[in-house]
Amino acid sequence: MASISKRGNSYRIKVSCGYDAHGRQVSQYKTWKPEPGMTKKQIEKEVQRQAVLFEEECAGGNKVSAIKFEDFAKQWFTEYAYIRLKAGTIAGYENMTPRIYKALGHIRMDKLTPHHVQKFIVELTECERFDTPKKNGGRLSTKTIKLYKSFISTVCDYAVKMQVIKDNPCKNVTIPKVVTPEKDYYSIEEAQRLLELFSQEPDENYMFVCFYTVAIYTGFRLGELLGLEWKDIDFDANVLSVKRTSLYTKEKGIYTDTPKTASSIRSLKVPQGVMDCLVKWKNLQDAQREKLGTQWIETDRIFTKWNGDYLCRAAPSHFFHKFCDWTGMRYVSCHSMRHTNTTNSHTLRPRQKQLLLPANITKRIACLCKLYALMLLYTLYN
Repeated sequence: MASISKRGNSYRIKVSCGYDAHGRQVSQYKTWKPEPGMTKKQIEKEVQRQAVLFEEECAGGNKVSAIKFEDFAKQWFTEYAYIRLKAGTIAGYENMTPRIYKALGHIRMDKLTPHHVQKFIVELTECERFDTPKKNGGRLSTKTIKLYKSFISTVCDYAVKMQVIKDNPCKNVTIPKVVTPEKDYYSIEEAQRLLELFSQEPDENYMFVCFYTVAIYTGFRLGELLGLEWKDIDFDANVLSVKRTSLYTKEKGIYTDTPKTASSIRSLKVPQGVMDCLVKWKNLQDAQREKLGTQWIETDRIFTKWNGDYLCRAAPSHFFHKFCDWTGMRYVSCHSMRHTNTTNSHTLRPRQKQLLLPANITKRIACLCKLYALMLLYTLYN
């Protein structure tokens, strides 16, 4: 049975939920405040209705929690994220927390409404970027704002599962349309000009020449390029395979992980020119290994530091900035090479863009083709 007590202009409803393992009584509380203009009789009737509804919620296992969003989010990191998610994903979420905690951290989970979240999302459209102030006019992109909403929604989904709240307040939140500048990437003429300039570079810069040549022709992500190893190359078939990615966080430093998604594990056939570039770089790297002797760190990575150790993620762009300064080329990011590849692949790799399927899928397709052929013959002759 719920008990009701008047506290100033509001009413506190208390429901007893039994006893815990230590014999202490467990109670749930809810505060209800009458709407302005309600009569005494209306208030008495409504507070009784609220008490009955609250008692039913508690009986159904939906407990009211006074925990605030920031505290619960930290609990979610400990109980879920650090156990289930990749380090890169966790780092990305942790980078979002300062803005989220400032706007929503002080709100109780059971008091968090779609309006609170919607207001925060709208405010993000006016926020300045932390990382690259010049990108996207200094504002957050629509993709980044969606990630903020996704993080809040993930925490709230966990709260629903833990019966801290009944519904996820992010369900009815919409993302405002943000005007995003067109993607910046090289045209086919610029890409060809870049490759011409690469052919004039000295051997001391050849690793980065090879790195960006592979990037243009494959469209691989930065981490995928840095994770490539010599055993991932089939020199006879001209095929490169993505099997891992090289990432970085402040806590772990440079580390190796699985690719971003299951479909990111893939193989790609490339032109002979790319293979020739890789062969030349392998010969130069082998000479460096022999020169350093015991100082060489064996990682089997294609793109490494001077001593064979894992290459920093910032190293390629650091070289490319300097390269563009002394050649007059327009600078674009390494990620933009993916867009360059996607847009110009029909010219960069004529008749070469071939995604190789895993062997088990290839066998299944072959079996299906034989089955369909037999079915067709049966139909024709019967």
